[in-house]
Amino acid sequence: MSVQQYEVGSIVEGKVTGIKPFGAFVALDENKQGLVHISEVAHGYVKDINDALTVGDQVKVKIKSIDADSGKISLSIRDTEPAPEGKSRPRSGGAPKGGNRTDNQKNQGFNTLEDKLKDWLKQSNEIQADLNKRIRK
Repeated sequence: MSVQQYEVGSIVEGKVTGIKPFGAFVALDENKQGLVHISEVAHGYVKDINDALTVGDQVKVKIKSIDADSGKISLSIRDTEPAPEGKSRPRSGGAPKGGNRTDNQKNQGFNTLEDKLKDWLKQSNEIQADLNKRIRK
C-alpha cells in the first residue's frame, strides 16, 4: 500500500519494528511504517516505552496524521483503546494536565519545583552580586 491508501482516522493492524525512547516504529505493511509517539502509547503516563511495547508486538493503531510531502505517518495506540473510567479524554479544552490528581499530589511536585526555583534564584543573585563587585573594582 502507498501512503495515499491510508486514511487519517482509520484503525489498522501493525507490527512493532523498532523502539526508541521517544516512541515506537510500527510497520503497517511491507513498505510503510509509522511512529507511535510515547505519549500515544497508553492513556496513563508511560515512563519507559519498553515496559509497554516490545519489538514484534502486533498492535492496533489509529492513523493520526499523514505528511504527504515526507510520507511520515503519525500513529496512536491510545486512541484505539477506551479511556479509563473517571478520566476525561480530551485535554485540549484547557484542563490542567493530570486533572484527576488530588490537590495534595498536585502541590507536592510544585512545592519541590518552587523550592528549587528559590534556590536557583538565590544562587543566581549571589553570582550576579559577585560579578558586580568585580566590575566595580
